[in-house]
Amino acid sequence: MAFLRPARAALLVVLVTAALAVAACGSGGDGAGSTTSSGAPGRAAPRPVIVATTPVLGAIVRSAVGDAAEVHVVMPSGSDPHDWRPSARDIAEVQSADLVVQNGLGLEQGLDGAVSQAASDGVPVFTATDHVKQRGADPHFWTDPTQVRAVVAALPTAVRTATGTDVAASARQAAAELDALDSAIAKEFAGVPATARRMVTGHESLGYLAARYGLALTGTVTPSLSSQGQVSAAHLARLEEAMRSAGTRVVFTETGLPNAVADAIVAETGATLVPLGVEVLADDGTYVTYIRELTRRIASALSGSGD
Repeated sequence: MAFLRPARAALLVVLVTAALAVAACGSGGDGAGSTTSSGAPGRAAPRPVIVATTPVLGAIVRSAVGDAAEVHVVMPSGSDPHDWRPSARDIAEVQSADLVVQNGLGLEQGLDGAVSQAASDGVPVFTATDHVKQRGADPHFWTDPTQVRAVVAALPTAVRTATGTDVAASARQAAAELDALDSAIAKEFAGVPATARRMVTGHESLGYLAARYGLALTGTVTPSLSSQGQVSAAHLARLEEAMRSAGTRVVFTETGLPNAVADAIVAETGATLVPLGVEVLADDGTYVTYIRELTRRIASALSGSGD
């Protein structure tokens, strides 16, 4: 059993004392409020609270833990995790969690301090990218369902250690769904012509997806793993030349990137500009729907660019 931090131990003492007082008050008279010998059902024990840093990561965690835990997400859907900054309430939520699940590899720069402080205070922290086959310092593992599967497989041990809750069964089910999802996405990308499997992305966000499904990255609008990277005229000139040389016809843009820069590249090269929500969940809030919509949009745009 995990040790309680001092604040939680004090709260537990107060709750137990109050419960004993209520029981004593209800033990006499006509028996109102007392428990029968048959054992009337009581209030269910509260579920542990897992705090995930990003919406996509929250969706992945929910698929793995099912109803066994409450999953709270700190960042709102549609925000740029590279640029987002937490409020005092967000920081408090991180520090009061039973388990924090973060992406790692520098994705949540604005939350680094809060997560580090929570860890120092004894809050268990699970870092998703510790459990994937990393592509250098690239944090965008979630665009490859097989990497997500590795994270889902590792979560039950962390949840059990932190909270004593067994989520192995739901994690196995989620893993099976990810296997089927990977097969479906591979089949869809197999239909993209060989001459059309090249693309430019807003920043270096689709490397895991490209590596998994045999796509080629000609370059990025922002030469960085972060959407906040700086763009120079020399970089844009090199990118436009690389696109002409490779015959790349599609530029994908994302949240947080300068639209004017992408528009200029498209104007110079004649490529098609396609917006993507690499960090934006679908309406149902699930990872499966999110990645299917993302990959369908990419496959459709690439297929339309073939000769």
